[in-house]
Amino acid sequence: MKTIDIICIGEVLIDFIGHEVDASINKTKDYHRFLGGSPTNVAVNASRLGLNAVLVASCGQDGLGDYVIRKLKSNQVNFQHVRKSETTPTSVIFVSKSTETPDFIPYRQADCEIFESQLSDEIIAKAKIFHTTCFALSKNPARETILNRAKKAAGFGLKLSIDINFSERIWPNREEAKQVLKEYLINDPLVKLSEDDCYRLFAEEKSEAFIFDYFHKMGASTICLTKGKNGVVVSDIKLGIFFQPAFQINEIKDTTGAGDAFWTGFLYAQIQNKSLEECVTLAQKLAGIKLQNVGRLPENINIKEIIEV
Repeated sequence: MKTIDIICIGEVLIDFIGHEVDASINKTKDYHRFLGGSPTNVAVNASRLGLNAVLVASCGQDGLGDYVIRKLKSNQVNFQHVRKSETTPTSVIFVSKSTETPDFIPYRQADCEIFESQLSDEIIAKAKIFHTTCFALSKNPARETILNRAKKAAGFGLKLSIDINFSERIWPNREEAKQVLKEYLINDPLVKLSEDDCYRLFAEEKSEAFIFDYFHKMGASTICLTKGKNGVVVSDIKLGIFFQPAFQINEIKDTTGAGDAFWTGFLYAQIQNKSLEECVTLAQKLAGIKLQNVGRLPENINIKEIIEV
């Protein structure tokens, strides 16, 4: 029986998000601390939606690592597969608060120390979705762990998922990134990527037709391209291409984690067997809530109730 809704494997970080809106990092004086890392955000958001979410990640045996575990616990995320390194500190990232794509400086430490022993076949077999990110695949041993566990997940019949949150700051070798992505995409994951991700991955602007063709040929059946205020385009091998305009948001307070909120909503709807159009609508609703709040989704509201209206 499938008792786990989603396994999120990859980076857990501490986000230090600037206090001043639209100020560059070199002009930012104060930062607020938040639990971060794309797979971590998805796990927390999924748990907030009532899903059974398991996070597979690594942090340090330090004060920030204690903060990670405390926040995961308070959000009812299964953290039994989060490893605490005694020799490597917790990874941190400094992020500008922005209404556009934020600037960031990463200080990567323990986040890539993910080993196959952290995720058994037994746990994988109990899950419905296996989710990771481009960030997580950028360094070993996490890369090999994720690729090997992804093959096992596909063999067990899980639906795979990936956020192609590529950044040359995280992964300077673009050609290597493309080869690793190709190895993951053989498993036909649901793919989420933004226009900014595409620009960074290909180092130039590419047409939607090129982007969809590129990732379909790698093995992905469903590709979701987010375009910020210009909406969302989904390409599906069987259902074709459809566009959904963006929701109107009066005041954007912080874009950090909006893509993670969007994709959590999409995966949540997938688990509920919704249509692709309904998946995008739920995704946009959750992203809309995030854009109007700094850091994580607000804790004093029932987000499941709001997005299902």
